[in-house]
Amino acid sequence: MASPKFSSASQSFHGELKRRISEYFTKEGKESTGNFSLYFKAILLVVSFIAVYTHLVFYTPTTWLAIVECIVLGGLTAAIGFNIMHDGLHGSFSRNKWINELAGLSLNFLGANNFMWRSKHNIIHHTYTNIEGIDDDIEAKPLLRLCETQKYYKIHRFQHWYFWLAYSLLYIWWVFFTDYKKYFLGRIGPTSLTKMSIGDHISFWGFKLLHAFIFVAVPIYTLGFSSWLIGFLIYGMFTGVVLSIVFQLAHTVEHTHFPKANVETNRMEDEWAIHQLKTTANFATRNRLISWWVGGLNFQVEHHLFPRISHVHYPAISKIIKKACEDFNVPYIEYPKMRVAVASHVNHLKNLSRKNNH
Repeated sequence: MASPKFSSASQSFHGELKRRISEYFTKEGKESTGNFSLYFKAILLVVSFIAVYTHLVFYTPTTWLAIVECIVLGGLTAAIGFNIMHDGLHGSFSRNKWINELAGLSLNFLGANNFMWRSKHNIIHHTYTNIEGIDDDIEAKPLLRLCETQKYYKIHRFQHWYFWLAYSLLYIWWVFFTDYKKYFLGRIGPTSLTKMSIGDHISFWGFKLLHAFIFVAVPIYTLGFSSWLIGFLIYGMFTGVVLSIVFQLAHTVEHTHFPKANVETNRMEDEWAIHQLKTTANFATRNRLISWWVGGLNFQVEHHLFPRISHVHYPAISKIIKKACEDFNVPYIEYPKMRVAVASHVNHLKNLSRKNNH
């Protein structure tokens, strides 16, 4: 499938958005990258992760406390991904390139791979959001059907009941299977990977081995196989649920679109920025705890329009973007509460669970 082109407009909505956002940062005298609050949070998350891992693996807490610590470790893993890795790989964590690269390496330490992520997320997902057949983030076959153009399987009749279990497998499947699949196939879906350098290959295998040593070999040695397996499943499955639900609430809810290119011209109907607004949703943006934990990714609209701006600025620029959407009569999708967004996602899955909805 050839990648489609986006429409262009004489009065670009995206151009006006960029002008207004640039004006804001100039007027406020702020950098668009991270600030002290982000760096403090990053240190807090990393130190907390190391502390919980150390106590869990080397000090063998009682069973109930070990279960709690596995869940906490999963929450910290997701938080490091949302707050440190994500901003780092988008180049928005810091003005300094090496600090961004270091922040991005946290993904490798946690078992995944930053080279694969950049290709899958930064390039494909951010450009072709919710375009079936290209955006790999909406591909979960055969377990889940996330848009109406995807093939229907009988199992989908129950997807709005079992989706939590499917989401819990994301992190484990990602670390131990999908990264290797992309590596050996040399592509993500229909899109070929750029050529990996020798350093990229070394980084891929080196960090995979390091992750296996820290998260598999050492815990098995100190705790035994069965204790490690139970603990790792609790940890990995909770991480998977958190990572999955944040993405799904941003792109696969009742009000988001799944646009298709014109068959003859292979062009999308909208310009890129409007496409992003039609395919992306915000949720619980007034909930400070959620915003803190998920690295501002509940402000997904702002992130998709300006991925190189750190999430610490999303609450401020969201007001500018909302106003621009009103001025241009462009949709701005937002769910006030997380439970409302979850209900909308469940309804979306339920609608797609019917065989005639395809």
